Amino acid sequence: MSDPLASSDERLQQEFNRWAVAGEGENMERHHLDITEKTIGLMDLRPGERVLDLGCGAGWAARLLARRVADPEGSGMVVGLDVSDEMIQRAQAIPAEFGNISYVCASARKIPGDDNFFDKVLSVESFYYYPDQEAVLQELFRVMGPGGRMFILINLYKDNHYSLQWVDKLKVPVHVRSEAQYLALLKRHGFANVEARRIPDDTPTPDDYQTKSFHSLEDLRGFKRMGALLLRASKPMASHP
Repeated sequence: MSDPLASSDERLQQEFNRWAVAGEGENMERHHLDITEKTIGLMDLRPGERVLDLGCGAGWAARLLARRVADPEGSGMVVGLDVSDEMIQRAQAIPAEFGNISYVCASARKIPGDDNFFDKVLSVESFYYYPDQEAVLQELFRVMGPGGRMFILINLYKDNHYSLQWVDKLKVPVHVRSEAQYLALLKRHGFANVEARRIPDDTPTPDDYQTKSFHSLEDLRGFKRMGALLLRASKPMASHP
């Protein structure tokens, strides 16, 4: 009997492999750098911490993280995980400023690694693609250490109505939830200090910019003004998955 979730992961892998070949992994840095740098600024990263970059793509955010957790003892590290083997190959092919990054191709619902391992988790623009978000949150809870903190950045959510313009252009199913629904989801999985905020994208949009995702440049600018949804939560100090 076939596993429908495994089939969904394979479909995601095929689609993001196609993105990788088309150079979209590198384009994500240009599209999401502003909101990602703002989010990293809120993570209170410290040398020696262990960080998971969930849905790392071509590794651009992992490299930003690695600069901040590098330490002389070599304990600070970043693990980039993505379902796309093509994305992982591209991430591995880029010389890193630090040797404290490793990449793994795996499903987000089956994260390789020990329990209670990561101090911080960052996910940029990948969470709404995961077919079984419940299983992913269960895994994140498992691999995060007590007191560990999670930062999930989402550009596609109900409260930013502009973002809904590009749902039908995607070739894989996605979750479209509201801020309130996401907060309830995180609390249901045992996370504490659950909160949300908006991260506006202050990158200028040139008047001659060609958009395929929005009906107009004004809609694109409105989307960026409303901002991405940043979900923040922590694993309680004494907890059981």
